[in-house]
Amino acid sequence: MAQQTSGLLFVILLSCTAGIQLDGNGYTGVLFAINPSIPEDPALLQRIKNMIQDASVVLYGAAEDRFYFKEVTILVPANWTKGNYSRAKTETYEKANVIIDEPNKSYGDEPYTLQYGQCGDQGQYIHLTPDFLLDDHFIKVYGKRGKVFVHEWGHLRWGLYDEYSEEQPFYRSSDGKGTLEATRCSKGIKGRFCVMSGNTCSPCKNDPTTGLPTSDCTFLPSQDTSVKESIMSFQSLDHVTKFCSDETHNAEAPNRQNQMCGNRAALDVILKSSVDAGTPQLSTPISKQNTTIKFVQRKRRVVCLTLDVSGSMRGPRLALLRQAASLFLRTIVEDTALVGIVQFSSSPSILEHLTVIDGEQSREKLVRALPTNAGGSTYICQGIYRGFEVLKGDDGSTEGDELVLLTDGEATDNLNGCLGRVINSGARVHTIALGPSADTKLQEFANLTDGIFHKSADSIDSNALIDAFASLATSDGNLTQQTIQLESAGKRTTDWFNGTFSVDWTVGKDTVITIVYEASMPKVHITSPSGESFNQSHFNHDTQIRTLSLKVQGIAKTGEWHYSLLNERTSAQSMAITVTSRAASAEVPPITVRAHMNQKSADGSKAMVVYAAVTQKGLPVIRANVTATLESDTGHKEELPLLDNGAGADAFRHDGIYSRYFTRMKSGRYSLKVRVQNQGSAMLSAHKHSGVLYIPGYVENGTVVLNPPKPPVSQQPVEVGSFTRTATGESFVVELPPGSTGPPAFPPSKITDLRATLEGENITITWTAPGESYDQGTASRYHIGWSEDLALLRSNFSDSHLVDPLELKPQEVGSPEQYSFLPHNLNMTNGTTIFIAVVAENADSLRSDISNIEQVVKFIPAPPPPVEEESTNVVAIAVGVSVAVLAIASAVGGFIYWKKR
Repeated sequence: MAQQTSGLLFVILLSCTAGIQLDGNGYTGVLFAINPSIPEDPALLQRIKNMIQDASVVLYGAAEDRFYFKEVTILVPANWTKGNYSRAKTETYEKANVIIDEPNKSYGDEPYTLQYGQCGDQGQYIHLTPDFLLDDHFIKVYGKRGKVFVHEWGHLRWGLYDEYSEEQPFYRSSDGKGTLEATRCSKGIKGRFCVMSGNTCSPCKNDPTTGLPTSDCTFLPSQDTSVKESIMSFQSLDHVTKFCSDETHNAEAPNRQNQMCGNRAALDVILKSSVDAGTPQLSTPISKQNTTIKFVQRKRRVVCLTLDVSGSMRGPRLALLRQAASLFLRTIVEDTALVGIVQFSSSPSILEHLTVIDGEQSREKLVRALPTNAGGSTYICQGIYRGFEVLKGDDGSTEGDELVLLTDGEATDNLNGCLGRVINSGARVHTIALGPSADTKLQEFANLTDGIFHKSADSIDSNALIDAFASLATSDGNLTQQTIQLESAGKRTTDWFNGTFSVDWTVGKDTVITIVYEASMPKVHITSPSGESFNQSHFNHDTQIRTLSLKVQGIAKTGEWHYSLLNERTSAQSMAITVTSRAASAEVPPITVRAHMNQKSADGSKAMVVYAAVTQKGLPVIRANVTATLESDTGHKEELPLLDNGAGADAFRHDGIYSRYFTRMKSGRYSLKVRVQNQGSAMLSAHKHSGVLYIPGYVENGTVVLNPPKPPVSQQPVEVGSFTRTATGESFVVELPPGSTGPPAFPPSKITDLRATLEGENITITWTAPGESYDQGTASRYHIGWSEDLALLRSNFSDSHLVDPLELKPQEVGSPEQYSFLPHNLNMTNGTTIFIAVVAENADSLRSDISNIEQVVKFIPAPPPPVEEESTNVVAIAVGVSVAVLAIASAVGGFIYWKKR
């Protein structure tokens, strides 16, 4: 029996995962990937290379001599043939940090970053288009490409947010005069307020009720200045080369950076709260020559299933292995792939050498080669070595290949002895832990080779092992060729097992319905949306593996499908159904779901977050019903409805990212499964993520110089109709301190959507209710603080003017809250600014972090000019209006991007 690593060492090893790393002060492991829809173009590769080298020098200066790009890899499509590209190892399209792809319908060619974590959390990927890289007119619009990339790197690596605001481009400052300002950082950037009409710039007009410029007004920044901040606001200005620091940060501006990061400066977040916090400065300058760039290419997929057939796998576990592996071979792995099979116990053996997937015959040949007997010890390293032998069958190398390792027990041999060889193989090792006793080092093997780790229950009705194999579908970026899971459900019963799934307009090709059972074939009844019926006689029945499969001919009918499975035995048995499909058309990408946790391991000191991104090639799908199931190998199970409401764990409302805190964790290895359903209310949204700002023009030498107009993009939500999806995320590990029965008590989550309005001298605030424990349960009370001093409210909430609304009983998490109050002992005059924040408290007297800070400004319009005497009645009316108390509200650290419902 191999010696197991301690919990502390296990967590440390998990931190050394593949991906972006900081080697000294230089970033390595940065991966670009080009979508296969992009034609091969050497000029594009050169532009990418130039951008990276320029960005490295910009980054070094912007972050006070701390960071640069040391090693970058660019993954080119498999269909590119003109270049001399090295062989890819563990680099895959799904793991890319930067994607070069066709324009997103909501953005056009505008660069953007998909980020949906909290301030300081890393984003998902940067999106750039070929035209942005090749067409030089974009330099005038967005700035030099190196600086644009550094702007996006701020989102991706450090969890910074934009310091401009398209939703609230103007606000009035707290200087006592209510001076009109453009939303920006720093305030040192000057410019002109303009209403653009053709090639002319006319003075802006102010809304008489708010005192802010009307919606047709825009701010044109001046190039005639030496101000250097900030890249997160106006990276397009020639002189801007720095991030805002504490000395230059505009904490009042109503932008996302202030809302998400507690009004902190970008540089402060980088140096104190990001993944790179504490990095020292370099003593020597860097140049473009310090950056190494290589181009790699991945050809066809090469996979070896390496399967445990030790004694503990006898009986139901071996049957379950055969069912799950057969689904992978028949429906998941793509045509043209090479697949081999190895089994191991006391010794390994090759069941099938690499076989080309080129039709049903080759797939069935592999299914027939699956192991049928089990017995002996668990020599995992020997199985891995034999799997590597099979992978070398095509070209003598394992680099870039995949090994799928499934085991249910602890290794008889010492896994530490083969870890180095596994890492040096250049292969990705996906590991599946079947049951509660599988070796604890499996996750480490997957993480250190950029593979995927899955924990699976050993029961048919959980469908967990089939889900694990189904999740091994891969994609080169062409989503129309990817296998999509529409349904995954199981039940142990003596009676009927009923359910539904939907085929929507984006899928329907190669639709396969697979049913597995424990003992005897159930009676099957399936009805299509058109009323066509299918029973067990229509299915291919594999009696040896106890599997029924039906491939729907042509394109499956869109709409709701109903299924009923009847166990005709007198005793209970387990049954499960899986439905997979592909895009109905090569021109229409399918709706996809990606599920994941915010971290791969936890010790219980802080809550985890579960995410599900529901999109159609980057376009958010909103208003769907999304539920996550988290189940551990110790039997603990949680079902969490995920929310896209812009509160709690969810950063932004209606961005297609559904999330929730996971607080009630226990020690164990957890699986993650997400089910998405929609009965007609879901829509494709035009929500925009973080990205660079389009500038319509500049002021140069006192003259307005206009840029080309921004091409129109899709803005209107589109209904998507009924659909269902199931996605399995990578498994994760919770290891609580010894003797602990659960994690510590958590406070309510931070309120991030506080809004405020001023009517007369009465302030009304609204927000979404947090929970008792982050976004679970119900909080106990609220504390409201206000001050004319923003810095005081930020740094010492308890010293502000406190309002304790004892009569306001917090509602259930996610409910809308509203409260009105009158600031006492305050003489409001024109320009008076009040900052407001809210803190929630639970029954354990634990308080949330201070909310985003809102501000309201007293605004009294100037009296109208005198008029002739005969207009006395009109003047009286006008004066009456002019002395009315009017007010504006602008979100300091907040912005409105979707109307609350």
